[in-house]
Amino acid sequence: MLIFASGLLFSFLDASAKHLVTSGMSAPFVVWVRFTVHAVLGLILFKAWQRPERLVPKSLWQQILRAVFMFGSTIFNFLALQTLQLAETVSINFASPMVITALAGPMLGEWAGWRRWLAVSVGFIGVVVITRPGLGGFGIGHLFSICAMLSSSMYTIMTRQMGGRETAESLILYSAIVPAVFMLPALPLAGSLPAHLYDWVVLFGLGVFGGFGHWLLIKAYQRATATALAPYPYLQMVWMIILGWLVFDQLPDRWTLAGAAIIVASGLYIIHREHTLRVRNRAALDAEAEELAKKL
Repeated sequence: MLIFASGLLFSFLDASAKHLVTSGMSAPFVVWVRFTVHAVLGLILFKAWQRPERLVPKSLWQQILRAVFMFGSTIFNFLALQTLQLAETVSINFASPMVITALAGPMLGEWAGWRRWLAVSVGFIGVVVITRPGLGGFGIGHLFSICAMLSSSMYTIMTRQMGGRETAESLILYSAIVPAVFMLPALPLAGSLPAHLYDWVVLFGLGVFGGFGHWLLIKAYQRATATALAPYPYLQMVWMIILGWLVFDQLPDRWTLAGAAIIVASGLYIIHREHTLRVRNRAALDAEAEELAKKL
């Protein structure tokens, strides 16, 4: 239920952002408000004044770099939402597990076998089906969405690298504080205040949806394994299609649905394969330990 709720909040985040950027608001300003509200909520939620030691990073430069990737994922996604449907952007973002699989070898030492590489190739075909380069389907929005997906993949890889060393509080807060501070100098050029009270509510809702979405995600992974929860984020496609229809009167075309199906199938296979290998390695280690115990 926690991961269901987090996926729903992330869908509300994207739908709210699309409403704001398509109504004429500057995407950089929308991004800044999203991260600023997120940071303030995080400081209050974690009661940072009571446990400041939980916010001290082990590696400041890694925290900053990870936050930059988070910023890139958000700004590129918001720019993509100016021209793409919600279902299109989330479908391309679902290619992230394939990119993570490809980069996990050189960056994390987690090398993939031929089966997972085949799944990565199939997932790439799904992205090509959605974007259709050379056939009139590819536009600047697709390029922004691909950049958002690549940034998100690097953000995830760095989270894996740092998760065992850094506190959850610092990981959540630095990913919001760094982009908020980083964008301050450009704010006078990018600022465009909402004209209506409703847009103000939606604007501040971005930080609530993003901040609580990440908090619920962490709570979910504290209660279940990553493998057990891995398939459920794909349900976000359902929320995105529903919101796209209800809010923007948009339904994905057959190319988007076909590409999304290919990407989701490829991602689920990678998850299944990683789980199979993890179980096999655990069984081998248990057998090795049992044999050693017999000798001792």
